[in-house]
Amino acid sequence: MIIPSIDIQSGAAVQLVGGKEKKIDAGDPRPLARKFGRVGEIAVIDLDAAMGVGDNEELITELLQLAPCRVGGGIRSAEDALKWLERGATRVILGTAATPEILSQIPRERVIAALDQRDGAVLSHGWTQSTSDTVSSRMRQLREFVGGFLVTFVETEGRMCGLPFDTLNELKKEAGDAALTLAGGVATTGEIKRADDAGVDIQIGMALYSGRVDLAQGFLAPVTSDRPDNLIPTIVQEEYGDTLGLVYSNEQSVRAALDEGAGVYWSRSRDELWRKGATSGDTQELVRIETDCDRDALLFIVRQQRNGFCHTGSRSCFGRTATFADLQRHIANSAAGADTSSYTKRILADPDLLARKLLEEAGELAEAEARDDVIWEAADLLYFTLTALQQKGVDITLVQRELERRTSRVRRRDGSVVTAGTATS
Repeated sequence: MIIPSIDIQSGAAVQLVGGKEKKIDAGDPRPLARKFGRVGEIAVIDLDAAMGVGDNEELITELLQLAPCRVGGGIRSAEDALKWLERGATRVILGTAATPEILSQIPRERVIAALDQRDGAVLSHGWTQSTSDTVSSRMRQLREFVGGFLVTFVETEGRMCGLPFDTLNELKKEAGDAALTLAGGVATTGEIKRADDAGVDIQIGMALYSGRVDLAQGFLAPVTSDRPDNLIPTIVQEEYGDTLGLVYSNEQSVRAALDEGAGVYWSRSRDELWRKGATSGDTQELVRIETDCDRDALLFIVRQQRNGFCHTGSRSCFGRTATFADLQRHIANSAAGADTSSYTKRILADPDLLARKLLEEAGELAEAEARDDVIWEAADLLYFTLTALQQKGVDITLVQRELERRTSRVRRRDGSVVTAGTATS
């Protein structure tokens, strides 16, 4: 798949040719991060930090709130890497500092080694210095310490003259079980598909910014359909797991969805774009689009607005769901209802009573021993917790998002580094 790239210099998104000549100044990177993040992880590279002429730390910290970002450029110590992971980077990219000594202090699955190559030699310090290492020799040295490699062909970087695929099989072999991403010169969707077929991702910059390949084309390059009409089956899912329905997509609808940040699909009956909620008001905010493992189906992850997705008036085409978000909506409906005898309405109107019930139910859960008692008391506590969230105007999905963030924490409270699969304490 593609990894859209945002290279930042002096606060602006730029594209350089050969790592030197500025070809494109795309301005504020924030809108780019929002859009690019709709196809998954993006790469954010601090060119100033890489070249030792300043940094864009505050700006990149903002971008981490807008999209899932792998962050690179000027990260030259384990402490710097861990700092970015703590701030929310999905992964960090280390170049000059990608040594066994430093990498061994960072969770393997969260670090990528950047190997920038010119004329067969690995470069360092923001492409300014040549080393005696080859990409293959460096891969063999580092592959047990990293979850991925980013190999950039500096000779072709920004020139859109095509990737040197003659080395792909060798690089894939040398990477071992680490993921491999290639960058530098991609010019066509065919290259993206060829790399994906080989299990390799493509980091793409100049082709996107120049319009040679647009975001929808790049994302869909590996995707095929076995339907006579070439439409792509698309599952629509809420952000935290509720399946809403099955629809269909094509390049035109995916492009509109990415451009508008909305749930836009292809209507089979009308043979035209279908913007969900255009007439009903039950619109969708697009969070992200994913492909399945066979690259023949899509998953739209959305934030559903108002009533729901199904034309019957149900939230889901698959019937009633019972997630915590549904339960909180039920509490909200009870609060808004006309039934003055509603217990939910009563405790929402009495913060002191709700506070007492939270403390009481927490104590009863702590003391419960029998399985059925634990279930009963836990249900009580969860009900009052959801009610407290409703009272304070906090959506349960924000709590889920916070818990999700904690699962990617890299340091415990005592400062020790968390390894893969450990708890978030």
